[in-house]
Amino acid sequence: MAAESAQQGSPRGRAGGSPRARRRICVVTGGRADYGLLRELLRCLRSTDGVTLQLIATGMHLSPEFGATVRAIEEDRFALDRRIEMLLSSDSDVGAAKSLGLGVLGFADALGELRPDVLVVLGDRFEMLAAAQVAMLLRIPIAHIHGGEATHGVIDDAIRHAITKMAHLHFTANEVYRRRVVQLGERPDRVYTVGAPGLDTIRALELLSRERLEEEIGLRLEHPTLLVTYHPVTLERESPEPAVTRLLAALDAFPQATVVMTMPNCDTAGRAIARCLQAYAEARPERVRVHASLGALRYLSAIRHADVVVGNSSSGIIEAPFLGTPTVDVGTRQQGRVAADSVVHAADAEEAIVAAIQQALTPEFSALARRCPSLYGDGTASARIARILCEADLDGILLKGFFDLA
Repeated sequence: MAAESAQQGSPRGRAGGSPRARRRICVVTGGRADYGLLRELLRCLRSTDGVTLQLIATGMHLSPEFGATVRAIEEDRFALDRRIEMLLSSDSDVGAAKSLGLGVLGFADALGELRPDVLVVLGDRFEMLAAAQVAMLLRIPIAHIHGGEATHGVIDDAIRHAITKMAHLHFTANEVYRRRVVQLGERPDRVYTVGAPGLDTIRALELLSRERLEEEIGLRLEHPTLLVTYHPVTLERESPEPAVTRLLAALDAFPQATVVMTMPNCDTAGRAIARCLQAYAEARPERVRVHASLGALRYLSAIRHADVVVGNSSSGIIEAPFLGTPTVDVGTRQQGRVAADSVVHAADAEEAIVAAIQQALTPEFSALARRCPSLYGDGTASARIARILCEADLDGILLKGFFDLA
């Protein structure tokens, strides 16, 4: 991807060349998914002179049920400034709402003590909403990554746009999303097209060979190999169990397939999906495995070696095309995202999912996926984001007007 759009201008440093105080940049991570996207940005910030990196772990990172993925942060040798417990052991919408409230309380204490110069949040989960609300009230400038996107089937859509209105610096994955952020009334010179930082992790990691991945997960990856991730569609009133049952029935149309599954996030009704996936795997131990979390290295390696990525995760829209792997995107959860030609959209019906997987498995479609251009950048977003975070003039940035389109 080329440098940031000329329309956006460039970040301004302090005038006069006088020395400036170390900039305290606080990054929030709530689980395996966003940490995989933030990893290279954290490395950039940690190695930048004049920056004090503050790091907060919350949400699923601290829950054994979701893999206690805080261990991945520790293994990467990042120092955690705060751990904020906020998840209730609940599968209901009321439980999610109460978890959000606990997050607000925890972030009030943490950010009140850390007082960063800028807070960095990524995406659209309720953990990020809790952090952004507190930062807004504490008058801490907010930088938001992955704004302007659309996922019409989930509550996350509203959360993402709400964070955009609280934020002061915006880092979007492509020009389509940049225009949407501006359409929401944000100043164009504070909206930067940088690409998707998750692609940076792909470039930085030495992905596992097929043989090594098989050793890691304890399963031979026979053809076809399907990598399946399915999350709740939180704006639908139907219980997720019939939908995941239809997906699993579609997988049974490929009885020779190796199936690698990852558990859903801690969204409302996510545990119901997890129980279905666990039961499916236990009934087919010779060819199916389910993991609470594969971690970034194994998950990205699994995308590379899979024949098709199946489900409704954003990784099927963003990372899989970058790795040249076909995707079958099921249902409405990712509806609204810009998608490459290597993504087959399937209705939430058994027959439609089967037909889409069959299409994705054809040699012609596999060849198309290998040559599809990325719509989310070139894997160099983190350095761009870090530079802007370090150089942007924060004086007066809290005073936001509404930018009206001509």
